[in-house]
Amino acid sequence: MEDVGTTKTTMPAISPLAGEPIKRADAERLAGVLKAFADPARLRLLSLIQSAPEGEASVSDLTAPLGLSQPTVSHHLRILTEAGLLEREKRGVWAYYRIVPSAIAAVADLLTPPRKRATKKAR
Repeated sequence: MEDVGTTKTTMPAISPLAGEPIKRADAERLAGVLKAFADPARLRLLSLIQSAPEGEASVSDLTAPLGLSQPTVSHHLRILTEAGLLEREKRGVWAYYRIVPSAIAAVADLLTPPRKRATKKAR
């Protein structure tokens, strides 16, 4: 999928739960991604996009289910895209959004304490 005009936030190399202090820059990057998650409309957008038949949706597909205006939905999609949680592909006049599974997994991994992570992967 083509990334059109976004700056993606990279995940820190170390988890704040790893038992080592996280660097300020890493904490700021992770906080930016978590801020993108920390909004009910954005959580619903992620859910709506993930559950869409093709795993992707356009702004017009998302406005009615959210009950928000097109500019508001576009604003939330931009924030999620800049955080690296969504990919955006332009097709003609429409832009389609899809989840970046590796970004969601990276956030989950960073927030899973190391002992839990080891048992989770061993299963």
